[in-house]
Amino acid sequence: MAKDGMTIGALADRTGLAVSAIRYYEGQGLIAPWRNAGGQRRFERADLRRLSFVMIAQQFGFTLPQIKAELDLLSGGRTPTKADWARISSGFRASLDQRIDALTRLRDNLDGCIGCGCLSLPSCALYNAADKAAQNGAGPRYLMGNRP
Repeated sequence: MAKDGMTIGALADRTGLAVSAIRYYEGQGLIAPWRNAGGQRRFERADLRRLSFVMIAQQFGFTLPQIKAELDLLSGGRTPTKADWARISSGFRASLDQRIDALTRLRDNLDGCIGCGCLSLPSCALYNAADKAAQNGAGPRYLMGNRP
């Protein structure tokens, strides 16, 4: 890295992101480059870690607003420290555990429903007599975790 910061091309090469993606993340407030005397974007080494964090969090299924909310808790555009990461990962873990539970229920219920082939609503485990599930809200309530 040059003394005067990284160019957007160098950051793209290092992260594997397209330059357009880096500009998009900049526009979303996830990174904040500075400008050199010639007006060119320059990035700090910390931006490599911030973008890596963004990429990993997106793979976990977190949205950019959720990721930004976590990064906004860090002062001065810095990357997470070990203590920060412990706090962030604790929140991420709880969210991931909830999603894993929901996906497991969905998988298990769909295996039984689709696999039976009966196509008979009276004998289907997801049958909803008199639309009793509606009292729990919209959507496929039993697949979302509510009990019949």
